Amino acid sequence: MIISRTPLRISFCGGGTDLSSYYSREQGAVVSAALNKYVYITVNRLSRYFQNRILLKYSQSELCDSVDEIRHPIIREAMKMTGVVDRVEITSMADIPAGTGLGSSSTYAVGLLHALYTFKGEFVSAERLAREACRIEIERLGDPIGKQDQYIAAYGGICHIRFNADETVFVDPVVCSYETKLALQDNLMMFYTGRTRNAGEILEKQKASTHEKMDVLTRMRDLVGEALEVLREGRSLNRFGELLHEGWLMKRSLVDSISDDDINNHYETAISAGALGGKILGAGGGGFFLFYVERQNQERVRQAMSNLQELTFRFEPQGSKIIYISDDM
Repeated sequence: MIISRTPLRISFCGGGTDLSSYYSREQGAVVSAALNKYVYITVNRLSRYFQNRILLKYSQSELCDSVDEIRHPIIREAMKMTGVVDRVEITSMADIPAGTGLGSSSTYAVGLLHALYTFKGEFVSAERLAREACRIEIERLGDPIGKQDQYIAAYGGICHIRFNADETVFVDPVVCSYETKLALQDNLMMFYTGRTRNAGEILEKQKASTHEKMDVLTRMRDLVGEALEVLREGRSLNRFGELLHEGWLMKRSLVDSISDDDINNHYETAISAGALGGKILGAGGGGFFLFYVERQNQERVRQAMSNLQELTFRFEPQGSKIIYISDDM
C-alpha cells in the first residue's frame, strides 16, 4: 500500500496569467502558497479474491475490469500515463471539499500520479509530477484551467511561478525571512462562503475574453513583482494586503461570474471591519475568501463575518510526498 499526501493552495497574485491564452503572448507569473490542508491518495494492490480488476473509491465507487471503463477522468488518464492498469485499488480523502477555490482537482492529479509511480517503484521529481498533471488536465481532458495549482501542489512552500510561451515553467521559492513568513501567515484569515462552483465554466469565459483583457491581466501579473519585493524586504507588510485588494478589484472585472452582490457585500463587510485587502480564491463565484488583517483587527473581522465559517491554516513547506509505504511493496 502507498499513501500520498498533497497540499491544497492559496494564490496571492497573478492568477489568470497561468492560462495559455495569456502566457502564449506574455510571460505569466503568480505567487502561491501551499497550505496544511491536504488530499490523501491510497493505492493498494487488489487481491484476486475480488471479481473485478480495478476498485475506485472517491465521492463515488467504481468496480471496473479495464481502465477504459473508468468514469473518473483524472484516475483514468493517470493510470494510463503511469501504466498501472490492473489489480489496483485507489481511494482518496480530502480535508476540504472540491470546488472551493483551493486547487483540489490539480492537487488530486499530482497526488494520484505520485502514488501510482511510487506503487511501480519509480521516483519522480516535483517538476515531472506537475508537468504530467498539467498534461492530463489541460491537454488530455481539455479543462480550461491554468498551471499554477499543479506546480504549487508538487513543490509546496511559497513560490514565485512563471509560465512561458514554450510551455516551460520556472518555479522559485520566495526568499524572505522566517519572521516575515510567520507575520504574513498570522495576518491572513480565510472564510468559507458555503458555496461551491464549477471553476471550468468561469475559466472558459475568462479564457475566451483574454484578448480583450490583456492590459488588466498584465497589471495583475505586475503585482507579483511588488508582492515579492514586500516579502523580501519584510518591512511594510501591510502593503501586501493592499496588493491583494488591488488584485481583487481587477480580477472581478475580468468576467461577471467571478463575483456577485453576495460576494461583494461580504468583501465590503470585512474591509469595513478592518481587513486591508483580500480576494475570492480560485476562479471565483464561491469557495473561500482570503483576507489580510492585522492582528489587532482580527477579532472584529471575525465577528463581522460570523455568518461564514472560518478556516484556520498554516503554510505547508513541502509539496506532494509519500507518507506511507507498506513493507510488502
